[in-house]
Parts: sequence; structure tokens; C-alpha cells
Amino acid sequence: MTTALPLPRLTSARAELTREVEVVDEHGERGVVSIPAERDLTVYVDRRELVTLMTLGAQPELLVLGYLLNQRLIESAADVESITVDWEVGAAAVKTHAGIDRIEERTAKKVVTTGCGQGSVFGELMAGIDKLELPGTRMRQAQLYALVNVIRLQESTYKSAGSVHGCALFTLGQGDEAHMQCFVEDVGRHNAIDTIAGWIAMQPAERLTGGRVFYTTGRLTSEMVIKSAQMGVAIVVSRSGITQMGHEVAMRVGLCAIGRATNKRFVCYAGAERLVLQPELAGARVTSAA
Repeated sequence: MTTALPLPRLTSARAELTREVEVVDEHGERGVVSIPAERDLTVYVDRRELVTLMTLGAQPELLVLGYLLNQRLIESAADVESITVDWEVGAAAVKTHAGIDRIEERTAKKVVTTGCGQGSVFGELMAGIDKLELPGTRMRQAQLYALVNVIRLQESTYKSAGSVHGCALFTLGQGDEAHMQCFVEDVGRHNAIDTIAGWIAMQPAERLTGGRVFYTTGRLTSEMVIKSAQMGVAIVVSRSGITQMGHEVAMRVGLCAIGRATNKRFVCYAGAERLVLQPELAGARVTSAA
């Protein structure tokens, strides 16, 4: 019988998320405001420099783990022995059990993706998406409204300092509930979704029962849609919209993409068969005066 490898050992190198700076306003008055504390983190895998990530540093170990998973450089968290983050030198040291096969070849081509912070992915962006099989998750309109309301009430760095993106993972209950399992903010939405991927990889299977729904404040680009699908998420919700390539990928893999989700309003761009509509909950349609 093959013994399963343990989950990796992780440090807990959480950094300060904001810092205070002096400003001058339009009236010439001086004051102090909070801004996000962006910092660089260089990732080394088995002593080989891989990439430098710009991040708030909220959960850097999970960010690095999720990045490796979403880049398909590792198959599971168990491939990694340890992740050690040291902010004094701005580095994350990843030690794997058996190395990464063909790492030079697989990281030779880099695609810089859209969005704040400029995410990057290795290899062909579309490679392997046709092999993704999504669960049969469906969501009621009432659950969508519940999800949006949870996000509205969530305390966040964005509310205190702005200039960051937030992402969250929800599971759907039997009734009209949507349970937030994980909430992450970072300077780029790609970092936030990678951190959530790392968090998922460290959870026991029984922790995440029920259909999964991913929420982001940012646009649904091809990168965000592909990463969501790789995490076994069949429904994504955004406060913003969707790009053409994001829409094409969502249609291709059968993912439900919902955007412009604020209050009672939303637009379902793809996969509407996964959404159980309850239009009576939306209230009367507002029409502009002639």
C-alpha cells in the first residue's frame, strides 16, 4: 500500500497590509491616510529562482502554493515538502519532494496577463482546458443575492485603504444560504485567486462539501476563468464584467459566469443553465424616463 505524502509545512509570515502616509487634499490641508503595503516576493523552487510576485503579503505561503498549482507545475499540495517565507530578504523558498519535471522547458514561455499587478502564466494559456470536468453545481438566484450581501458586509482592506482586489470562495447550502469559506485581498486578483487555490489544497475534503462558487471584485478574464475551473468551481461571480476571451473559455468548459453583480442586479454571460432564476426576487424593473 502506498503511503500518502503529508501536506507541506508552511511558515506564517503575514505582513502588515497597510501603511499610513501623509497627504495633502484639494483644500491644501494635510492629513494621514492608509494605503495598501505592496511588496515583492521572489519565489525559489528547490533553490531555483522562478518568479517575483507583487503582493500585500497577507498569506504568502498559500499564495505561493496556489501559484504553483494554478501554473500546473505541481499536481497537489503533497508534492511540496515545505514553503518558507522570509520578509527580511523578500523571498519564498519552496522545497519539493521530488523536484518539478522539465521545469526549465515548462517555464520557458511566459504570458503576461491583463489586470493590476500584471499576472503571468507559464506555457500555453489554453493548454489542457478541454480536459477539465466541472461538477454539476447549480445556484438559486436567492443564493446569489445572499452571496453578494455577505461580500457587502465583509470588513476589508479595500474599505480602509482602497486599491486592492478581493476574492472569496463560497459553498452553497441546502436552502438559500451561501457560506463564505475564504476571503482574500491582494494588489491583483490573480494573486487573490492563487491564494484561495492554496487554501483549498490545504483543507480536508469534508471541509468543502456542497457546490463551490468563486467571487471576485475584478474582471472575469481568461486567466480567472481557467483558474476557477482548475479549482473545481463551476460558477463564478464578479462585481465587474467579462472579457471576450474569458467568455469564450467559460462557454468552452461549461462554466457559469455572472457579472455586474451588485445589490439585486446581475448579468449572466455564460452557463445560464446552472442558474435557477427567481425573477420575482429582483423587484420591479427600473426604466428611464422618456
